[in-house]
Amino acid sequence: MWGIVVLVVVILFILSGLKVVNEFERGVKFTLGRFAGIMNPGLRIVVPIFQSWQRVDMRVKAVDVPDQDCMTKDNISVNVNAVIYYKVGEAEKAIIKVENYNYAISQLAQTTMRNIVGEVELDELLSQRDKISDRIQLIVDKASDPWGIKVDSVDLKDVVLPVDMKRVIGKQAEAEREKRSVIIKAEGEVIAATNIAKAASVLSRYDGALHLRTLQTINDLSSDQSNTVIFAVPLEILRAVERLGRK
Repeated sequence: MWGIVVLVVVILFILSGLKVVNEFERGVKFTLGRFAGIMNPGLRIVVPIFQSWQRVDMRVKAVDVPDQDCMTKDNISVNVNAVIYYKVGEAEKAIIKVENYNYAISQLAQTTMRNIVGEVELDELLSQRDKISDRIQLIVDKASDPWGIKVDSVDLKDVVLPVDMKRVIGKQAEAEREKRSVIIKAEGEVIAATNIAKAASVLSRYDGALHLRTLQTINDLSSDQSNTVIFAVPLEILRAVERLGRK
């Protein structure tokens, strides 16, 4: 009887020590509190009581960096958020060197993002977002190396401006559009004036060319029945016609 009980206890003891490590994971094993090695994917044995282990996911993780109120170099308050992509490169460091690597990466990214935004002006922040994201990525990646973390990229998602600053930027953009419109219109008038001058020069060289052009214009106007054409006849001609009528 006691033999059966002992056998059952031994079997349960062995089964409780069997652990399955997935392909995308690594296990960090400890023996009596000391690091004892990395458990690769597959079926592994952990001796109960004497040994313990922690599972580490080695896949790339996407972590949202919460909205941060930042002050740019030119003293403009903005609200910035981002997403950071990272993965664990060395499982033992991620467990031994830092308490909670996911939380630590998020906090490090927040601090770095506020610092970098404070070093650039608003125009640079809006126009060179990719460049600023790369700077944040390099700093966070270097700072997290002791934790066995590899930062793949950091992407700034939104840069929210104060309401009054949005109005200023909107007015600036409208003024820029009006400026461009005036320039284009002026360039068009210059081209039109140049072409008219060329046409006048050509017409003045040949006798009758101006009259032919006038007749062509009248013909174009008469093709549309909705147009009314008025001819200005010199006063001398009208008086001559009147005198002929009296005779």
